[in-house]
Amino acid sequence: MSAAPSASSAAATASPQSLRAARAHPTRQRLRAVAPDELPPVADLLHGDATWLPAPAHSLPTLPGQPPMVGYLVLVPADRRPGGGPVTAPPPAPPQGDALIRIDPEQRTVQVAERPLELTYLEFELLAHLVAHPHRVHTRDQLVTTVWGYGHIGDGRTVDVHIARLRRKLGAEHRAAIVTVRRVGYKYAPMG
Repeated sequence: MSAAPSASSAAATASPQSLRAARAHPTRQRLRAVAPDELPPVADLLHGDATWLPAPAHSLPTLPGQPPMVGYLVLVPADRRPGGGPVTAPPPAPPQGDALIRIDPEQRTVQVAERPLELTYLEFELLAHLVAHPHRVHTRDQLVTTVWGYGHIGDGRTVDVHIARLRRKLGAEHRAAIVTVRRVGYKYAPMG
């Protein structure tokens, strides 16, 4: 979606040179101010397979004391990329982890010592985060923010419960890989 904030800045209006540069770099974001009665040349900025629609006014941000923003939704066929060529599948993400714990983020699978492990969504996210940062100590608050998200209402006890579940699922021989750092939090310490 591109947006044009207002018409007050004549310097921000695109020149023919900037429009040519925008066409030469189709993946570059293109923003420019437009006059209230001007219809921006959106179709000129898109490649031939794309179509556009005005964005609903309620979906655009508003700034106090500023005119409303204008935005457009750009629709591109799924088999095309913004540069105009066909989409090629990205290479699969390499598995994360080490000899003990292998995490495949694409398949959302975990193996512990070659044994598949069944995890809930949050258990997977928590373990993947710890394994991605071995030996780094994470406070409970950092884990809540990173794994559960900023909007989560909860405390460190939520992390403690999920860590206990993870340790149980890892089994007696591998549970020590998740280390408690007293009065701080947790870390993943691969053994070996």
